[in-house]
Amino acid sequence: MSAVSSVLASRLSDASTTAFGITLDPELRSATKPEFGHYQTNLALRLGNQLSLPPREVAARLVAALKVDDLCETPAIAGPGFVNLTLRSDVLAAAVNDRTAFAPRGERVVVDYSQPNVAKQMHVGHLRSTVIGDAVCNVLRYVGYEVIRQNHVGDWGTQYGMMIEQLLEEDLDPETLDLQGLQALYERSRRHFDSDGDFADLARLRVVALQTGDPATRASWQRMVDVSLADFEQVYARLGSALTRADVVGESAYNDDLPVIVAELEQDGLLTESEGASCAFLPGFVGRDGEPLPVIVRKSDGGFGYSATDLAAIRHRVKTLHAKRIVYVVDHRQALHFDMIFTLAQAAGWLPPTTTAEHVSFGTVLGPDGKPFKTRAGGTVKLTTLLEEAVERADALLADRTGIDRAATAVAVGIGAIKYADLSSDRDNDYVFDLDRMVAMSGNTGPYLQYAHARLTRLLTKAGETSGLVTVLEHPVEQRLALLLTGFDDVVLQVAETLQPHRLCTYLYELAAVLSVFYEQCPVLRGENRSSRIALCAATRQVLQDGLGLLGIAAPDAM
Repeated sequence: MSAVSSVLASRLSDASTTAFGITLDPELRSATKPEFGHYQTNLALRLGNQLSLPPREVAARLVAALKVDDLCETPAIAGPGFVNLTLRSDVLAAAVNDRTAFAPRGERVVVDYSQPNVAKQMHVGHLRSTVIGDAVCNVLRYVGYEVIRQNHVGDWGTQYGMMIEQLLEEDLDPETLDLQGLQALYERSRRHFDSDGDFADLARLRVVALQTGDPATRASWQRMVDVSLADFEQVYARLGSALTRADVVGESAYNDDLPVIVAELEQDGLLTESEGASCAFLPGFVGRDGEPLPVIVRKSDGGFGYSATDLAAIRHRVKTLHAKRIVYVVDHRQALHFDMIFTLAQAAGWLPPTTTAEHVSFGTVLGPDGKPFKTRAGGTVKLTTLLEEAVERADALLADRTGIDRAATAVAVGIGAIKYADLSSDRDNDYVFDLDRMVAMSGNTGPYLQYAHARLTRLLTKAGETSGLVTVLEHPVEQRLALLLTGFDDVVLQVAETLQPHRLCTYLYELAAVLSVFYEQCPVLRGENRSSRIALCAATRQVLQDGLGLLGIAAPDAM
């Protein structure tokens, strides 16, 4: 909560204790309508139900014990027993002026996101993980956590055995292949693997050679990794993601730990041999046929599956990185996998009660037909293609604008439009990728918020002053805008707790909408309240800029 709402909540709890000897969370909420004041609580209704007393009688006793004269106008009782609180204008103004940074929490959070595969171009499927993951990291850092970003790149396993074996069969020099060539190689090796049993056996043996450190195999693999990471860096730069090569900790990083993982699980009696593979069968996990579902830790050919790698990653993040919270931003189809991995890690003692592991799931990006987004030929849409189209669409939108750096602004607006569209809906939901809607300057879109920021910048430049204080809040719309500004930190805390960035998007859109009404009803550059209203505009611009920044979206000064 903001400082003033926290004080109000504390005093409501104290009043409940004084009047009834019961201490409850008042569940203080911002009022939904101006006639309900600024804040509202249903505390009296809950107390009445618990004490078998009429709620309005409880509300009257609660208000009589409530000491908020220094903060609020006289509390009002509404409806069946709601208590409405309206802040004094001077208190609300002081709350707008008093923005302080969150104190460090002294806790470390590891966020695992993006996770592209080596030798494959990033595609639309990587968009959500990258955008959501960046926003989650930004928010967690803002509220005081120490955040470690981890890009768990897929660079290990069967596909690399296939590709290297295909290289040898075709007598190709891996140094001649770029990422597009590597992807074509993967597709050829996949077809070969699926159609030729002998080749499949050789590919599996090549995986073992890779995992055991065969020099020639490792050299070919390293070339694939280097080419891929260089390409990923370019995509992240275009997307405006904070991820760098320093954040890459691929599956291969845990290779030496995999035998240790198996040994410790065997020692604890958590593994069972099943058809030559080492598996963990966890209570409560069964398939549709009612048969137990295995976590395959070591395959029958001696290789290790990605379950072993994920277990090693948890073990490393707890024991070496000392994480108190581990966040995995991965699509909803992996929900069962992570549930099983977390359960097995807890059983092995690698995920202690003092550390939480969370799967931040998300839905699918859909095309206009409501099906998973594909090219017209049915192929996967490259992420770079989407980004280029968004920038081109934004550039066309800005064609008649003067006095701006059109190229840079088009990038900010186009990329921001894609990010905002992704983040503004509940992440668990699917959404339709519609560039026309995304780049629109009206409605709940990124460009609408960016334009609100640019418009404020233009107004403040014209005013020639931005360093004053909010002192007068006489108009109801001024008060509504000010109250929203004091709620920014509350919303960011909610996002940090729930890892749902759409809550911040909803808040910023509401702020921009109220700002638009404020423009209509409250002259800023003329009148006796000029200085205070300019300060209110400056505070609003700062919150818009901070909020967009947390979402990973640029806030242009001109559009």
